[in-house]
Amino acid sequence: SFPGAFSGYELTVTESHQKTKADTSGTAIAVTEALAKLTNEPFDPETGIERLRDDESSMAFGVPEDALGGHAFHTYSLKSKDGTVEFQVRHNVCGRRVYADGTADAVLFLANKIAAGGSPRVFDMIEVLSEGGL
Repeated sequence: SFPGAFSGYELTVTESHQKTKADTSGTAIAVTEALAKLTNEPFDPETGIERLRDDESSMAFGVPEDALGGHAFHTYSLKSKDGTVEFQVRHNVCGRRVYADGTADAVLFLANKIAAGGSPRVFDMIEVLSEGGL
């Protein structure tokens, strides 16, 4: 990591999810915490992340109408104080299939760990993805 690499830049975050999602996206919080370290500025994800939950705002943000019932669209921006430079990271998911596939991968990962006789412990999704081959 490069703490302070974007010192003086402003971090803005917008995320859109289906209307039924009540909380701030865990993915948005995790990515925001990592990006905030680059600015050396405090950033409270709970108050600093703009959450879009209504259909009109979500579609204006780029969500296709047929994905309104299940989607995850996130945009993270780092903008210079004078506004002449802006970096953006976006990741968008339409539908819920990728989440179901990830759950199946995690179950297979755990089954393999149990079959190998590993000690019981808590794993995170990064470990599941790093193992590969699922």
